[in-house]
Amino acid sequence: MFNWNDLWSAMWSFFWIFAFVAYLFALFAVVADLFRDHKLSGWWKAVWVFFLVFVPFLTVLVYLIARGPGMQERTERDSRRAQQAAEEYIRGVADTASPADEITKAKSLMDSGAISAQEFEHLKARALSHGA
Repeated sequence: MFNWNDLWSAMWSFFWIFAFVAYLFALFAVVADLFRDHKLSGWWKAVWVFFLVFVPFLTVLVYLIARGPGMQERTERDSRRAQQAAEEYIRGVADTASPADEITKAKSLMDSGAISAQEFEHLKARALSHGA
């Protein structure tokens, strides 16, 4: 027989698990932001950490209300820096050889006997198609 109490108990458990996980995400975001903020002095960081340890839920709520906009700005700034670093890295490791360079390399490989004339023609066609 189906018991509605078991269903409501399970749903209530899922709610509290979700709320706890959401709280942990907020707590870790606040702690990370505290140590990312270079304008805040060490003493103020210590005060925030003290309250995070002894009155965690209220402190997270107050921190998000009082320092939320600055938290968002720091997160966006760090995200932009990470994106720029990734783009620079990709540009640095990407093969930037021109089609002429690729054809010259393929010709030298064919002359040395490493590839056949048919493979050279294939590489040449691919280099010309990528250059266009």
